[in-house]
Amino acid sequence: MAKDVIVSVTPEIALDELYSYAGGLGVLEGDKFYAMARRGAKYYVITLLYRHGYIDYTFEEDNTPVPREQEQPIELEALLRPEKEFVVKVKGSSIVARPWIYDRGKAKVVFMEAACPEWARRYSEQAYIENCFEENIYKYIFLAKAAATYIRDYIGLDNVRNIDLQEAYTVLVMLALPEFKQYRFITHTPGPWGHPVYPTAILGEEFGFGSPDPYVILTKVGMERAVVTYAVSAKHEEITKKTFKEYSEKISHITNGVDVERWQHPALKQLIASKGLDNLAEDDVWQAHAQAKKDFINMIKAYKDIGDKYLDKPVIVWLRRNTRYKRPYFIARFIEENGLSDVLFVVGGKAHPRDTDGLMYMKEFHRLSKQFPNVVHIYDYDVVKAKVLQAGADIQTFTPFSGWEASGTSFMKSLVNAIPVVASKDGAVVEVVQHGVSGWLFGEDLRDLINIYTDPKAQEIDEKDYEEFSKYLNEAINIYGSEKYKSMALSALKTSYKFVDINRTLNEFYYKEEQVKASQAISKEERASPS
Repeated sequence: MAKDVIVSVTPEIALDELYSYAGGLGVLEGDKFYAMARRGAKYYVITLLYRHGYIDYTFEEDNTPVPREQEQPIELEALLRPEKEFVVKVKGSSIVARPWIYDRGKAKVVFMEAACPEWARRYSEQAYIENCFEENIYKYIFLAKAAATYIRDYIGLDNVRNIDLQEAYTVLVMLALPEFKQYRFITHTPGPWGHPVYPTAILGEEFGFGSPDPYVILTKVGMERAVVTYAVSAKHEEITKKTFKEYSEKISHITNGVDVERWQHPALKQLIASKGLDNLAEDDVWQAHAQAKKDFINMIKAYKDIGDKYLDKPVIVWLRRNTRYKRPYFIARFIEENGLSDVLFVVGGKAHPRDTDGLMYMKEFHRLSKQFPNVVHIYDYDVVKAKVLQAGADIQTFTPFSGWEASGTSFMKSLVNAIPVVASKDGAVVEVVQHGVSGWLFGEDLRDLINIYTDPKAQEIDEKDYEEFSKYLNEAINIYGSEKYKSMALSALKTSYKFVDINRTLNEFYYKEEQVKASQAISKEERASPS
């Protein structure tokens, strides 16, 4: 029997039709899913169902963001089909698990819903939002046990080639399905929230897990039991090895990518299909980008009456999750200090409702959008909007505190749309962006995780980094529309295209052995051929 099923277990996944994600991990998993579906792969993604999505916000008169449940854009029953329910034991109670299936060819997303009892339904209500720490623990215990049952009874272990566990919460699958021995663990976060700590006693009650320590770091559980741990960029691998020195020999990396088919604007896609990437000229790309920018401006008009005045003016975006390490205060400060009325700034993204810093940055963005006619706040940023906004801007800003971003993919979406980036030296940026060629790199390239909340050096680094950020963003604005800008736009596309494609990532994850065998076969044929 062929082992041809690949399984990925993840806390979130961003599909185009519904809200089942909170941020970058979900978008990445969605990109992988769509690309694997086009390959005709038997690819299963197992995650939780979130009937109320992640979070939405309204704003009070003083710009304070007020969180509320996120309404799905479509009835889940109209999009997903249910499979036969089964029962798992959590907290000593029987919980009815209902799998909901999203199909794309042979690929499937399996959304697990805690159907009953009533108290357990909270597990599948919202992504990453729980009433207490205990609820967080049992939410992922439910996911682990439901995923284990589905893999064992619905897919069949004899059919499974890979089980990849995305982020530390999912390593509980190893405890729920110990008979599978070839787990791979993918860590997506250098920061402390990516390494949750759970009580040993609860894991003992639920899985028979034992440890002399009263609490265990889930990341260490994953690294201990996985055959390999992957970081998601070369720099992330280096930092992860320093953080978890005892597992350094088991840590490698595969750099993230983006689904070009999903994220590239149709006008640019058609241009590449007709002329070929290597044959593109600067003006070809400039004209295709003009179409993307029109779509961008039309979307922005739903937020603010800006007319068409910015169609031939620079458009700058800062769009991602609002949290301290991503430094949204850089773009906010730049807007305040420079007063560039002929530049359109589009800022946005959501904060977790318990992230007080993130909520403060959302409040600041909302204030700026009221104060300045050339600032637009996208407070309800999602995948559908991102497809338009990431493809139609003129300059992307990517500003994480160095060492804290595992990879980052927003800048990749810009590059495949021929948009130069102003980026800090973090995540995968240092592998992809060439300073002065496809963008501008600013700040220090730190390879140790500095505590941005307590270390006084963080503020010093911020000040130096901001000075360079401001310098290069002004330079990017000043050359907009020039031959230099057009050259950089074309270089952004050409120098990054193959590397940031999610298919390169997937080949490294799942098809490397096949590529090696094919290469060896060709070499063997060549050696056998008469000269």
